[in-house]
Amino acid sequence: MIEIFGIPSQALFGQLLLGLINGSFYALLSLGLAVIFGLLNIINFTHGAQYMMGAFAAFFLLNYLGLNYWLALIVAPAIVAATGAIIERLFLRHLYHLDHLYGLLLTFGLALIIQGLFRNQFGSSGIPYPIPEALRGGQNLGFMFLPNYRAWVIVLSLTVCIATWFVIERTRLGAYLRAATENPTLVRAFGINVPRMITLTYAFGVGLAALAGVMAAPIYSVNPLMGADLIIVVFAVVVIGGMGSIMGAIVTGFMLGIVEGLTKVFFPEASNTVIFVIMVIVLLIRPAGLFGRTA
Repeated sequence: MIEIFGIPSQALFGQLLLGLINGSFYALLSLGLAVIFGLLNIINFTHGAQYMMGAFAAFFLLNYLGLNYWLALIVAPAIVAATGAIIERLFLRHLYHLDHLYGLLLTFGLALIIQGLFRNQFGSSGIPYPIPEALRGGQNLGFMFLPNYRAWVIVLSLTVCIATWFVIERTRLGAYLRAATENPTLVRAFGINVPRMITLTYAFGVGLAALAGVMAAPIYSVNPLMGADLIIVVFAVVVIGGMGSIMGAIVTGFMLGIVEGLTKVFFPEASNTVIFVIMVIVLLIRPAGLFGRTA
């Protein structure tokens, strides 16, 4: 067996794959947070609960409507995004002119309510969700075994992240979105419905979290608390990348997933804290984050 730095190659590449998978979810979730904060200035602490709702929506669609994984990838994020639009319409739009703390407290309270409702109904044990038939099995690469579904998760996450960055940073729609948050009065003068655009932006960010939940369901199972611990790590990723930075969320998410995976090989005791240690170091050196704009 080939060894690298005294570590069996299969173990090293296996943890690297695990890091890429975790990084895929970190990137997708932190991207949704970055979109919402960067365009709406709302710290959306409900993101973890909405990630969990995406997984449960896929579970309900399969077991009650017979919709398979491929349809759930489209329908489940749309359903959760619709609930996000309702939350924005009823609650968040009243907080845009207030301190960020009010939005954080409101979304934190909503997250506790949503998680509590699902936990009371389904308990805290995981519910299995099957891997789609087309993505079962894997490929033997010689130095490691690559499961097809996990490869699919990495590719889909990267594709969605790049497409989102392109739309927001390189298209007219993205320019309208940025302008609507910076100077809504001017944008209204061009006949654009700014409140509707803001609602759709929040719904889109929520939809990204739900999409991550659907992708995670076959790997981690469906659990009411599946987003509770993950959201803390994702917030750390967003802070490291730079609050509101789209590219920062993507690059930092994948990068920290890999760092976390490699840490499990070389220093397992630090694998649960390495991201937070990096966050502290980055905040001391560059408070705006790696990709954030300094004042």
